[in-house]
Amino acid sequence: MSGGDARKTARNRIKPSTSTVSGEDHRELRNRKVLRKERGKDQLRILDVNFKLLLGLTVVSSLVALFFIFHSVQFADGDDRLPRVITPFPAPKIMDLEMFQGEHKESLYWGTYRPHLYFGVRARTPKSLVAGLMWLGVKDGRYFMRHFCQDADDLQTYGWNKHNGRDFGHQILIDHGMTLTTSFLKSKVDGSGYGGDWAFRVGVQSEKLNEEMPGSAHLFFYVADEGENALSLGRSVTAIHEKSMLAFGSRLDVGGWELHLKSSDDFEVHHVGLKTPHIHNLSDMVQGILALQVRNFGHLELPDTSDNSPNILVYQISATTPFRADIAFVTGTDIDDAKVEERVNGLTGTSLTNQLHKKENEFDDKFKKIFNQSDKLDSEFAEVGKAAIGNLLGGIGYFYGQSKILFPQPSKHRSGGDSILYWPAELYTAVPSRPFFPRGFLWDEGFHQLLIWRWDMHISLDIIGHWLDLMNIDGWIPREQILGAEALSKVPEEFVAQRPSNGNPPTLFLVLQDVVCGVMRNKFSATESKEISVFFERSFGRLEAWFQWFNTTQSGKHRSSYYWHGRKESQTIFELNPKTLSSGLDDYPRASHPTEEERHLDLRCWMLLAADCMHSILEQLVKKKESGKAYGETAKLLADFDLLNKMHFDKDYGAYLDYGNHTEKVRCLLVLLHIDKSWILEKQLDIISNTSILWTNYGLRSLSKTRNVMKNHKQTGYLWEQYDQKKGNGKGAHPFTGWTSLVLLIMAESYSEC
Repeated sequence: MSGGDARKTARNRIKPSTSTVSGEDHRELRNRKVLRKERGKDQLRILDVNFKLLLGLTVVSSLVALFFIFHSVQFADGDDRLPRVITPFPAPKIMDLEMFQGEHKESLYWGTYRPHLYFGVRARTPKSLVAGLMWLGVKDGRYFMRHFCQDADDLQTYGWNKHNGRDFGHQILIDHGMTLTTSFLKSKVDGSGYGGDWAFRVGVQSEKLNEEMPGSAHLFFYVADEGENALSLGRSVTAIHEKSMLAFGSRLDVGGWELHLKSSDDFEVHHVGLKTPHIHNLSDMVQGILALQVRNFGHLELPDTSDNSPNILVYQISATTPFRADIAFVTGTDIDDAKVEERVNGLTGTSLTNQLHKKENEFDDKFKKIFNQSDKLDSEFAEVGKAAIGNLLGGIGYFYGQSKILFPQPSKHRSGGDSILYWPAELYTAVPSRPFFPRGFLWDEGFHQLLIWRWDMHISLDIIGHWLDLMNIDGWIPREQILGAEALSKVPEEFVAQRPSNGNPPTLFLVLQDVVCGVMRNKFSATESKEISVFFERSFGRLEAWFQWFNTTQSGKHRSSYYWHGRKESQTIFELNPKTLSSGLDDYPRASHPTEEERHLDLRCWMLLAADCMHSILEQLVKKKESGKAYGETAKLLADFDLLNKMHFDKDYGAYLDYGNHTEKVRCLLVLLHIDKSWILEKQLDIISNTSILWTNYGLRSLSKTRNVMKNHKQTGYLWEQYDQKKGNGKGAHPFTGWTSLVLLIMAESYSEC
């Protein structure tokens, strides 16, 4: 995909603005100086005037003083008000709709919502009980703690090869001779607390060092309370084979809870209890404790000690491989007839095995049905397709915190420097890449939802609703969401703040247009269609504000022209063309000297899509045909072929280009426009097939062939962010969902519902 090597910086790098005094401030300051001079002259003449004139001047002076006092008070009051950039959109939240409450909300309460970890569980609540897996990996004869997904660990492969987004997931991780398989299952039965129970299974195999010395493994499973509530250690942790309870506690959301460990294999269990608010660096703390144990006692094991009232409990499971362990988390244990033992048995051992097999078969059947995959499909293609949807759904996360926004103007709300904090907010979203970009990105989410809405419409609307609820009063949504301590720990401080002048392609309109067309073509049940209509009724005001934000802040000098604002001239001799971070095509060559005269073809296409989608929503679902006329006229104007040619078609090259001091590179973003002049269409096809411009042995530049994606997955075990145009090798972030996951729609030949 285009935007390759610069993507890592493009997603994060934000340069702070300098504080400036506006023209109005200068004028006000200048006027006050003039006023003082004029007052001084008047005072020199006072003795020369009569009493009436003196009285008149006194009255005028008093009025002037009152005027300045009034405006000073008004200015002070105004300073107390929230700046517009951090003022929420003044409308009821989408996520407060009844369709997102009740059973829907509870069914999604627990999940693998910590995508930045190899395995992590949390609830969709700000101060959650969280759990996760760590293990000691061996590389070059040294131990390394594995916890966060990171490229430096150099795992041969990992990722969810199956995940349904709700209550089941399965992944395989290969770490230098050691293979771990992890499975996740949720259960809701009589006696369960809010959100139900869940189980985690881990199996480990490793290469034998020799016949006399089998392999061994050290796993670390932990549970922690973000609200710093005290956790209690199981009474018989040292005799875990007789009594399976590791820990217990109580919370307002789920009531009493217990954590149990069961296995038929032999292993040692050690533990440590910690009291600290800093969960995001837990692996460093555990590694430090182990190092101290080795140094003092020569044992690679936790010390079996605990701080008073710990909010983190870590359990070390050490065993000879192969071995398998089941961990069950049950809620509502403080009520009569909780049937804890029965529920724990149902989430471990043979019962868990049977339930996992059932869920796996259900996943396979649903995959075939939704993505038109027959039994005759090449198994390698099916494997790639399942990895695409599995990693996408398994990468859905829940985040809570405050975005940092660049705000150079003076304000008592500033959080330090030139930034200001957005309101506290939650976000339920998929992520582009678990190791590289484990957080929400607005432009990637549109690509994600093209798959997710087909798989689970309710999850898709839930995610879109969360994103739209992040909109401020001006219709702006921060394009990168870095919420909470764990997310912040992955991003350098200087790259955290978001620019309120910069947008991101409104890719969500791709999904919304598909959904509208799906309703029109009766793809949904009557209940689903009604819920979709209710969703659009509630969200339309936000969508309209979003459209108007683009239509005003990103508009060009000429009518119906647009350009991505925020580009600045290159700050280094090594960069010919300044990056266009907000466009999503970060390093795509545009004007070498940015000006307000630029016209960007891709943004024009996005605005056409948005206007057409708004028109469809109003006419088909919201039933406001009169209001829809304006959007229909805008869409018609942006689709006007003659106007398009006038603004973007270069007859000398026979190509559609950005307008400005551009390179000769061609744009290939006309999928939303209907080219009805045969010679122009023929010219575009010639450009596409030209090997010196767009075509490569591995498909179009920026559009790799399906088979090349499959080939790389077979060789490396990953889907990649980009594929080399000369050799076809994967490069950049991996494992990667984003646009690469759309390979599944190519396999299914499912492109649009419209």
